[in-house]
Amino acid sequence: MKRLASIPFMLLLVPVQVTLLPSLSLFGIRPDLCLVAACLVGLFAGRVRGGVLGFFLGFVQDFFFAGTLWLNTLTKAAVGYLSGVVAKNVSTTAWYSAFFSMLVFSVASGTVFLLVARQGMDMGVVFHGISAVLFPQAVLDGLVSLVAHWIFSRWMGHAPSG
Repeated sequence: MKRLASIPFMLLLVPVQVTLLPSLSLFGIRPDLCLVAACLVGLFAGRVRGGVLGFFLGFVQDFFFAGTLWLNTLTKAAVGYLSGVVAKNVSTTAWYSAFFSMLVFSVASGTVFLLVARQGMDMGVVFHGISAVLFPQAVLDGLVSLVAHWIFSRWMGHAPSG
């Protein structure tokens, strides 16, 4: 039953990210809710479900919004899958697993997007983008994943570890 209840929640992530988060951004930086969801599903439900959800959310983002075709699909699917690999190789998926996994995956995903968008940019602009946007967004994604991890661990009936 909990799985069925989570489907509408997951389907609302893309519209919420596009409509509400731009007005709630901190210094122009907003979390990537779809990336956070793919990471957490991978941590909680395993690599296959994380990869499938990441693929689906990325596909919806690529399908409805302008950008490099298939880039969201591939990065979100990879993050969901690799989060499941992380969860399989750690003893417990505690809050710090969620935070640090999200931090690493957000930096990796942001780097991929920055390198793809880099065509014709000066390297100074690229380095400024890394320090001014990429790392703060990764920290914000990590903090969102902490809150979501706490909520989902309570909702699913798992006491948070650590």
